[in-house]
Amino acid sequence: MEEHNIQLTSPEITGLWTTYIQNSATICFYKHFLQNLQDLEIKKIVEEALSLEQSNMEKIKTIFTSENFPIPKGFSDKDVDLSAPSLYTDLFALSFVYRVGQMTVPYYSTVLTKIARTDVVAFFDECMKSSTELYKRSLNLMLSKGIYDRPPKIPYPNEVEFMKKQQSLLSLWFGEKRPLNAIELGEIFYTIERNYIGFLLLMGLIQVMKDKEIKEYLKKGKKLSERQVDIFNKILKEDEHLGNIPVSLEITESTVSPFSDRLILFLITTTSSAGIYLLSYAMSISLRKDIVAQYVLLIQEIMNYSEEGLMIMIKRGWMEQPPQPINRHDLYNE
Repeated sequence: MEEHNIQLTSPEITGLWTTYIQNSATICFYKHFLQNLQDLEIKKIVEEALSLEQSNMEKIKTIFTSENFPIPKGFSDKDVDLSAPSLYTDLFALSFVYRVGQMTVPYYSTVLTKIARTDVVAFFDECMKSSTELYKRSLNLMLSKGIYDRPPKIPYPNEVEFMKKQQSLLSLWFGEKRPLNAIELGEIFYTIERNYIGFLLLMGLIQVMKDKEIKEYLKKGKKLSERQVDIFNKILKEDEHLGNIPVSLEITESTVSPFSDRLILFLITTTSSAGIYLLSYAMSISLRKDIVAQYVLLIQEIMNYSEEGLMIMIKRGWMEQPPQPINRHDLYNE
């Protein structure tokens, strides 16, 4: 059979382009961590994360080059100062790898459902497998280091139960407050966990940030993370499931920024956008009105916060524009 050159579709371009940009950003963090890591087990897993993402970027470059598609600028060694003192401890570096895995594994699986070209499918299938393996190793290492806080447990039910007539959806929303179910407990716990990691990340970045506008923006993000932790910890406590994640400061006393302001702003706006998606999912599977109401309010707050960061990046000429189709209206006018 004659083999035809199949052009990349818009979801395939989006997946490759986004992955390239995001990997180029996290690589800068891995390179900074590796300059100062003392724990050999953590160092090994950070090296694996760095190698994996560098390999991904090279494969994307190959695909784009074969298509005569411009390689994204992304981030590079210009965005990380490898001579800067360590900003975070070894344990935070491990938490960072774990958190990246939490975000990339579902991201790759979503991309896989939207693409069809054989080489791109093979690439993202391998991305998902390798990221899953790395995530599992980071999780196991966190467990062995004693820094993984397990979600709340519930007593096993004695039998299968079905909702009764009076437990209609309306009564669940407007009736007496019932105990949290297992689904709600899990989502609330992971909302607390990811915001605690985000809180630590922001604490370190605020400590080294010299730009006043960006520093104020980061402070808002820190308050937003704190607020989410407080809100959902309170819900867990009221339900007699202690949700407090042990507080441990994983930030050094350094005031020298290892990262460019552009990289910092990109990372925070990107993770904020991911937070919107994750809270929306948690809201969609929750039946308690008080929890849904909190999700709605927080999603709006995070959307406003993310938009503010995006506007700062655009104003400063730091926002790399995603690939656009031809604007035929402008061509016709010309």
